[in-house]
Amino acid sequence: MSELAFRLEVLTLPVADVDRAVRFYTEQVGFGLDVDYAPHDGFRVVQLTPPGSAASVQLGTGLTAAAPGSARDHYLVVTDIEAAHEELAARGVRVSGLRHKKSADWQGDFAPGADPGRRDYASFFGFADPDGNTWTVQERGHPR
Repeated sequence: MSELAFRLEVLTLPVADVDRAVRFYTEQVGFGLDVDYAPHDGFRVVQLTPPGSAASVQLGTGLTAAAPGSARDHYLVVTDIEAAHEELAARGVRVSGLRHKKSADWQGDFAPGADPGRRDYASFFGFADPDGNTWTVQERGHPR
């Protein structure tokens, strides 16, 4: 096997209204604006990075033929699911309820709230951007 590193750096999100999406991701979700480049009317690329992330998202005009809102279930990972849920809700993001894997031998079933033992990869909530692209927020590394 090669020792070549393959790092995920950018995901492209299909959106209908670039300015609306930029406002949502920067003002409500808290992503940083890295690039907003539009050399002509038919092409614009905006790159946004979640706080603490090595990977970014891009959106714009002329980037993808995918239908707006068709990106599903990209994951954001946080160390405190309850704090993240509270913060996004306070910023006006419509978040789902907290849920956790019901058992250690998980069979796809969930129970409400954060995982009582704060196990890694066990607690979740979701949200969607104005176009319907969906995100899952997952807890890992909670300081017990």
